[in-house]
Amino acid sequence: MKRYRHYKKDKAIVLSCFGSVIEQQRYLDLKEIVKKEFLSCDVYLSFSSRMVLKHLARKDEKFKNLAQVLADVDMLGYKHIVVSSINLFPTDEHEFMKKIVDGFASFSLANINYTDAILTKTKQTSRFLKDLYFEISHEQTANLFVIHGTPKLDTLGIESINYCAKYLEFLDERNFAFSLEGAFAYSDVKDVIKENIRKKGFKKVQVIPMLLVSGNHYEKDMHDIKDDFLSDFDSSMATLEDQKSFNLLGVTNIQDIVLENIKETFTKSGYAL
Repeated sequence: MKRYRHYKKDKAIVLSCFGSVIEQQRYLDLKEIVKKEFLSCDVYLSFSSRMVLKHLARKDEKFKNLAQVLADVDMLGYKHIVVSSINLFPTDEHEFMKKIVDGFASFSLANINYTDAILTKTKQTSRFLKDLYFEISHEQTANLFVIHGTPKLDTLGIESINYCAKYLEFLDERNFAFSLEGAFAYSDVKDVIKENIRKKGFKKVQVIPMLLVSGNHYEKDMHDIKDDFLSDFDSSMATLEDQKSFNLLGVTNIQDIVLENIKETFTKSGYAL
């Protein structure tokens, strides 16, 4: 096929991210980590949030969405492309990414595949949750794990969210999991959670944001929850070593899952790294 003669470059990785107005550097740092791990691949960033893209453009920082980046990478002539899902759960954003990749794969002569979302496999997810729990836990302190959540109960991938919440609460009676929106939203369950914490005799609580980056939800919603508990408990935000603000994208286990997923996707596609 004559058209295929233009595909002369070998492998590319496209990181499919949501984006952040406040913590965009976290994604740039992840790109460098991926580049160091996969020296034979060129690495590109894409962002799905139009608000973030417009905000960055006003600061003269030019980024593109996934469709635009895939068009660019295809035009550059890469034969093998892996789109890495930088989404914590396999829900709406991940499903939207899959549709875009499947669309391009239907007409591009490149071999295009995508990875799982980060918390998709039970073994990886359980290992991460257990390590996180041991790292942040303190004696006589209740752990409030706050997941973003999704507003619809028929959302694909919602079982990943449910598993994380159940597993964390299974690990320790100090652990309480709820969401910002959707199932077990904080506004609906906060009184019950506070009462359960009192019954168990805890005087201290810490908020653990289950967010990839410390963006607007961290700055506003997570701190609002922390402040709401201050009237009844000694309330604080959880901290991680070497992090100014709590975020999961800076956690080594999360980075390792991203790298493992990329490697696995190349392997399944039959292309050695």
